[in-house]
Amino acid sequence: MLVNYNPPMSPYLTILYQDDDLLIVNKPSELLTVPGKDPKHADSLINRVNRVFPTAKIVHRLDMATSGILCLAMNKAAHRHLSMQFQERETAKRYIARVYGLLEHPNGSVDLPLICDWPNRPKQMVDHERGKPSLTHYKILTREANATRVELTPITGRSHQLRVHMLSLGHPILGDRLYAHKDALAAAPRLQLHAQMLTLKHPVTEQVLTFEVEPEF
Repeated sequence: MLVNYNPPMSPYLTILYQDDDLLIVNKPSELLTVPGKDPKHADSLINRVNRVFPTAKIVHRLDMATSGILCLAMNKAAHRHLSMQFQERETAKRYIARVYGLLEHPNGSVDLPLICDWPNRPKQMVDHERGKPSLTHYKILTREANATRVELTPITGRSHQLRVHMLSLGHPILGDRLYAHKDALAAAPRLQLHAQMLTLKHPVTEQVLTFEVEPEF
């Protein structure tokens, strides 16, 4: 449920790479990837892109509050090829996050099955009986006074996976309106989660391409 949707207008659209088949953009935090049902939620990354590239189609999504690299296909054949790569987990993704408190171990993995928390949707939750397998690797980058900057590598691509997996360790992502407790929410003006790196194969040449963009936080 979106109240007071107020997406950033500057920068309006940041293109990192573009050719006849592939488009890579940097999505700002608080912009929907695709429009919501309410006409007030029409402004979205895909609508902004389609004004410039009418044939472009979304291949995967980022949560509204998450910033970072998004891949779009410029035609149907490219869309099929790229979608298959995401489906078969042939892509590699890396995120940067700031989490509440000080993580103990320098690196580790969270392997907890996730399912939609239906009465509280869009929230997700850990469910060992009905949840879908979900795996995240993490690595500490720097420790702050009462926060830790981490590199997150999702192996699966479940909805809210990184947010729930960090919460399960007792270290919610700062600024997370859905999962953070009061102190972690107040510690940042936005969700401190950013899709920093994406590696995939070009849909036509099959060349392996890696795109990176650093977070603003």
